[in-house]
Amino acid sequence: MELTFLGTGSGLPSKERNVTGLALSPDNSKSWYLIDCGEASQHQLQYTHLSLQNLQAIFITHLHGDHCYGLPGLLDSASMSGRTQKLPLIAPHAVWEWVVATQKMNQATLPFALEFIAVEDFNGWQDHAMQVDAIPLSHRVPSYAYAFTEITAPRLDSDKLRRDNIPQGPLWGALQHGRDVAWQNRSLRAQEYLLPALAARKIVVGGDNDQPNLLAQACAQAQVLVHEATYTQEIWIKVGPSVQHSSAAMVANFAQEIGLPNLVLTHFSPRYQANPNRSPSIHDIEQEACHHYHGNLYLADDLARFHLGKDGVLLRHKGS
Repeated sequence: MELTFLGTGSGLPSKERNVTGLALSPDNSKSWYLIDCGEASQHQLQYTHLSLQNLQAIFITHLHGDHCYGLPGLLDSASMSGRTQKLPLIAPHAVWEWVVATQKMNQATLPFALEFIAVEDFNGWQDHAMQVDAIPLSHRVPSYAYAFTEITAPRLDSDKLRRDNIPQGPLWGALQHGRDVAWQNRSLRAQEYLLPALAARKIVVGGDNDQPNLLAQACAQAQVLVHEATYTQEIWIKVGPSVQHSSAAMVANFAQEIGLPNLVLTHFSPRYQANPNRSPSIHDIEQEACHHYHGNLYLADDLARFHLGKDGVLLRHKGS
């Protein structure tokens, strides 16, 4: 499973960071899923290998501009690029009302069906590769996290197939799909050539949230949590709890307490400079998180790519 960050800033874009957007891709697939779509997300896509033709679904965490203002433009781009395949949109109902009103005012029509699913009534969604569930969070407006769990299938016992001199090709494919086949006057039973599926990998992506503990149950079987860390604790106290965001310390403490293996922080206030010699800097957020969390920690940058291996280890792609 791969994560590509289209934007890692909060509120306002800066020279270093666009506002929020995240792409998640299954292994060895051109398919991908979009979580949040801040302004200029479609522009950020131009720097990736991702195509709007292969977008499987869009998930919006909440109705704040830095998480959804890029949605009308992205839909228009999908239209102009020739997309005709249905596109599911999972979001709060207010997002759908805004999208419909925007299209009506622009007299815009899409050549593909936009299938809306209200997250308030969400009972889960899945396609061929992912099962997705939603978790309510705590923010100034209704906000949600999405948990992505890969759908795994039994594996072929290739060593046994080779020992039995069964040639690769259609026979292996049929057995992989659980079908018994006839070969050289004998019956090959699929269950004799299948191994148990590998444990499913799970990534939880949070929207804006000031209570990380709300994700305790969702993260119990997860390898990765992507969560906002808008401020350091010092500035969070000055700004006040009314902002209903999390500090780096809050998220890091939560991840440490539940024994989460991999934590990725994002959605940083534009006040945090890239230069570590200026204060406040993004280095302050990193230091604070490291003080409280001793697992595998990353601070996301725009266009950074991460891969979650089958061993549950999250690694950042070199050069990203």
